[in-house]
Amino acid sequence: MTQSQTRQHGPTLDESTLQELARVVAGDDDLYYRRGFEIVAFLKRAGWQEVPEYDGQYRREWAAALLMERRDQTGEIVKVLLRLADPREYLDEPELLGEVVAAVNTFLIHEGYRLENPGGSARLVPCDPALAHPAHYGASELMVVMTDLIADEAMAELLQWRLDEARTCYANGAHVAAIIMLGSLMEGVLLCTVVERDASLLGRDTEDSITLDRLIKACHRAGWIGADAEKFSHELRRYRNFVHPNAEARQNHRPDRDTLAICWQVVNAALNDLAETHPDRAR
Repeated sequence: MTQSQTRQHGPTLDESTLQELARVVAGDDDLYYRRGFEIVAFLKRAGWQEVPEYDGQYRREWAAALLMERRDQTGEIVKVLLRLADPREYLDEPELLGEVVAAVNTFLIHEGYRLENPGGSARLVPCDPALAHPAHYGASELMVVMTDLIADEAMAELLQWRLDEARTCYANGAHVAAIIMLGSLMEGVLLCTVVERDASLLGRDTEDSITLDRLIKACHRAGWIGADAEKFSHELRRYRNFVHPNAEARQNHRPDRDTLAICWQVVNAALNDLAETHPDRAR
């Protein structure tokens, strides 16, 4: 959604959301503080016309009343949101911009939107409200610790970073990026498993040339991952190839949250199998 589209088709926010928005506009709770007349000036900078003068009442309640008056004028509310994410509002305290945007997103996500300001250009983008409760989905279920699977401590740490980055992508609704990162994680774990458990399975390949397809098959033939993990790991591999835009275009399918949730379960199953078949457990 472009900024111009968002201005025309913004969300009609719930009353409780507008109350929280008023809190941020007023600058309560250690946010960017605005006095009454400064709230008026802020709304004018946001593009509001005919803003009444501040009448002396409690700032947050007054701001909430103004927002409620224009609740159905979604473009007017979007203007306020975008101005809150505008770096020009915080020239005297630029470090507060991130805090304000984060504060807005904690409640705006429930409406299916979030604020972003890449490169200083504020925009409002749709997102999945379920991301407000990430613990309910697959990312939280991936509990394997890399050091339990891989002896090479440096590689285990690197792969743990890949896992953390996948979680970051997940939490921000970057479904394709998260899937690509999970595919990278899977490739790294399987390669380390083969090298550490039985390097002869590399065959004529080297560590740098062996493909994820061959790694999945080798680990299954060795009995380290089950048939279900092997089958669906190949699906993850195909989605991982969406790192190449042409591969995604040929599939004519854009992965969504459900696709990502399935990929999380695939990785979870494969890593659990690898943990169960670890040589230390067989002793």
